Amino acid sequence: MTVSPASLDPELAAALAAMPRAANGSLLDLTDIPALRAQLSAVGAQLPVPAPDPRITIRALHAQRPDQSTLDIVLFAPADVDRPLPALVWFHAGGQILGGDPAVDDVEYHRALALSINSVVAVVGYRLAPETPAPGAAEDGYLAYAHLLAHAEEYRIDPDRIGIAGASGGGAVATATALMVRDRGAARPCLLSLSYPMLDDRNETPSSFQVTDIGVWDRRENLLAWTAVLGDRAGRPDVDPYSAPGRATQLHELPETFIAAAQFDVFRDEDVDFASRLMAAGVPVELHVYPHAFHAWDRFAPASRLARSFERTWHDFLSRYLHG
Repeated sequence: MTVSPASLDPELAAALAAMPRAANGSLLDLTDIPALRAQLSAVGAQLPVPAPDPRITIRALHAQRPDQSTLDIVLFAPADVDRPLPALVWFHAGGQILGGDPAVDDVEYHRALALSINSVVAVVGYRLAPETPAPGAAEDGYLAYAHLLAHAEEYRIDPDRIGIAGASGGGAVATATALMVRDRGAARPCLLSLSYPMLDDRNETPSSFQVTDIGVWDRRENLLAWTAVLGDRAGRPDVDPYSAPGRATQLHELPETFIAAAQFDVFRDEDVDFASRLMAAGVPVELHVYPHAFHAWDRFAPASRLARSFERTWHDFLSRYLHG
């Protein structure tokens, strides 16, 4: 299905038209992941370093994995607060294959989020595929959540008000983490927030076939990413829910959930289906499908009215459930 610029929100269409494209016509060429990472790193190195913001404190943590390697977690916390704050465990976007140093990448975004929701934002530097196949990233997510719970007093976090959230590929990690938390009997998160999440490796929905030529994250990119995440397991019937959470059939006792999807997103139908199945399992769900939007529209066109509308709605949900 060809998506014409006239089908998109005008502000989003203008932002999309201004984006540089790889030789394959997409924003990202996933056929050589190491080369793409190097290219993105070089671009990031040319960006100015954000000036310090006295309203936010930044603290780097290191949690130890069973193999004695360390997981990096960076806390962005509102400064000069004399009480424990809620915390949002955050998993970045990137198709589970892209992403860098949580102390460097997206600093301004994380600071703004922490200030808006008046909470600690704990950014998890989870391991990436293909070097670490699924469910390695979810194991990192569980470790981060358990670490924050165990050290809540030290980090000035309210242990009863910790939520889990992720965007795109990070939405897969966030959902798998929530499933692990439930299954392993850890304290229940106060929310699960998923922005256009990447949930299902099977790519069998109508939207997974319809979105092929927008160039942001189309069917081609999604198939390549899932192959990196799962290897030859991708699409097979025996994939476990910690590796592809859209495969989960037992969704009871998950926390209150927010899901945002876009009309012209390869993930649209799997996200709507997941929301429906959560509700059938008795989980309260707030679902928003944004018309005329493409994948991650809020990051590619942050000043657009559609992005600002989403941000207000999302931050309101986070604030309601984090602060009770």
